[in-house]
Amino acid sequence: MASFIDERAGVFHAVCSLDCPDQCGLLLHKEDGKIIKVEGDPEHPVTKGHICNKVRNMTERIYDENRLKFPLKRIGAKGEGKFEQISWEEAIQTITSSWKELIESDGPESILPYSFYGNMGRLSAEGMDRRFFHRLGASRLDQTICSAAGSVGYKYTMGGSFGIDPEDTIHSKLFLFWGINAASTNMHQVALAQKARKQNGAKIIVIDVHKNQTGRLADWFIPILPGTDSALALGMMHILFAENLVSQDFLQKYTVGYEELREHVDQYDPITVSTITGVPVEDIYKLARIYGETSPSFIRIGNGPQHHDNGGMFVRTVACLPALTGQWLVQGGGAIKGNSAYLAPNTAHLQRPDLLKNKHTRVINMNLLGEALLSLDPSVKSLYVYGSNPAVVAPESTKVRNGLARDDLFTVVHDLFLTETAKYADIVLPATSSFENKDIYTSYWHHYIQLQQPVIAPFAESKSNVDVFRLLAKEMGFDEPLFQETEAEMISQALDNPRNPYLEGISYEALVEQQFMKAKVKAIFPGNLPTPSGKIELFSQKMQEDGYPPLPTYVPLVNDGDHPYQFVPGPNHNFLNSTFSNNPKHINLEKEPKVYMNHKDAFTAGIVDGDTVRVWNDRGECQLKAAVGDHVLPRVVVTQGLWADSADSTNQTATKQLVNSLTPDRIADMGGGATFFSGRVSVEKI
Repeated sequence: MASFIDERAGVFHAVCSLDCPDQCGLLLHKEDGKIIKVEGDPEHPVTKGHICNKVRNMTERIYDENRLKFPLKRIGAKGEGKFEQISWEEAIQTITSSWKELIESDGPESILPYSFYGNMGRLSAEGMDRRFFHRLGASRLDQTICSAAGSVGYKYTMGGSFGIDPEDTIHSKLFLFWGINAASTNMHQVALAQKARKQNGAKIIVIDVHKNQTGRLADWFIPILPGTDSALALGMMHILFAENLVSQDFLQKYTVGYEELREHVDQYDPITVSTITGVPVEDIYKLARIYGETSPSFIRIGNGPQHHDNGGMFVRTVACLPALTGQWLVQGGGAIKGNSAYLAPNTAHLQRPDLLKNKHTRVINMNLLGEALLSLDPSVKSLYVYGSNPAVVAPESTKVRNGLARDDLFTVVHDLFLTETAKYADIVLPATSSFENKDIYTSYWHHYIQLQQPVIAPFAESKSNVDVFRLLAKEMGFDEPLFQETEAEMISQALDNPRNPYLEGISYEALVEQQFMKAKVKAIFPGNLPTPSGKIELFSQKMQEDGYPPLPTYVPLVNDGDHPYQFVPGPNHNFLNSTFSNNPKHINLEKEPKVYMNHKDAFTAGIVDGDTVRVWNDRGECQLKAAVGDHVLPRVVVTQGLWADSADSTNQTATKQLVNSLTPDRIADMGGGATFFSGRVSVEKI
């Protein structure tokens, strides 16, 4: 266990642990051993002391009266939420005894870990846990729920998760926020854009399916039909080539396939693209000309469009645009999909995949959890959930909950709260918050790595992921020394990565002294990209070999049935996925779940603003309040946020706002990604 800072009072450095690109530096104010205030660290070079309401009110979550204090054992029906307190000794023995029996009867692959980045700490999310499950031989989880499709698409074009330094965007004169509600999910990129707008007259353009908070602050908001973004990018390319708004010199020196692309985009004329996207022809011309004539121009590529059936191809396509205009050579020009490659640790040291004896151990896509629990053969007999709440966040939630309800499924959940998933568990373990752990954090947007020292003692009997997996390893008889390594030793190993020159000079000891350190990032160009050609691949031979069109191509969405509305369940401002959705303070800030629909559709359906409506399809249904206006295009409906289960008038659990009961669990075109935004629904007044 990592020892915490023993001072009863004072102000201490910390890091935001949320799955957010900004990864803010924080200051924690303590009195009498408790955190009484969370504020931003003004010395952090990127976040500069500004934080969101989610984190500003973090103490409401840490000291919530419903936070788990002790291990629990289920005594009621699965999903009922009835438990009794047990000791850690009984909990660990119960878990390991069940697993030993399962390994004997069904093999280790009958056990499935299910996790994601509820805590972005490297040790918490991919350290001792990975070592343990590799040694156990459990089924492997393909963690593809968030950005997998887009990451693969971007890699085909650029070779890896490399973009410009967001600090350089202060020099940008055009910001194109494409499919990202950055005001809610990347607030410091918005702050940089607003500063650039004030200092050098930069323009902000937002392309999205919903005029959310980011769309409302833009100089120009462009609404688009869901899943058609790649067509718009191709239409822009058509105009850029046709009107000679491309950088011929850059294309010749740093790209492969620009001549093929020039010919290919002839078919994406503005009239055709307008019919596909819903964007007027004159707006397509205007957008392409602004982008082609403005330098430096910067594209912030969002996660939204990549949650479609064609999401990987969208990111692959839009990633080509900065190459056409040569923006990668201009300070403040280029794009960011993600920057995680700059801070990539030594995952082999951290996760120890060498411990997995059977290299053909099955891999289960996390988006298919419901299907895996209900129909996989050989079946999953035990589920261990941490850092995630799949009963709310996974697609086709009704199917997931039916799987969790299996009487023969032994489920363990390690969390801070009795989540919707935990109510189905046989054993529930109380988790520490990030402020109670030692860990390192690497942003996937800015270039700073940060150290979190434990500032407060573990809450009640809660334990960190690292501590729990140490206990499980010991009880399973795993006596390798690596299961007893300290957090400091694991961090040192993670930072020892000769394959990543950007980590040069960054060590645990240096982080103890400095709190945060910047990767030694050099300009992308001139230099070789990690693509097969070493250049930006506008034409990708690798894509062709993998069965994809080698050139950027618009591929329509999969037919999702006859329901009239395209459904997009986006994020909201005060939750992060399901985190905070059960905390009263954050619920009060967000108010209530709504479904946004166009006034024309509402009029036809006899719906007025504020009506309660039923949103449904063959997978499930919700009851939400209608928000009627012009924030979405006709035949599109949008919700915001993953809301915790509510209680009905009899105080029974109600799932009327479970939006992921409506979402498909189809797999996207690349990377095994999710297709949350490619479902269709019907809407009717109740």
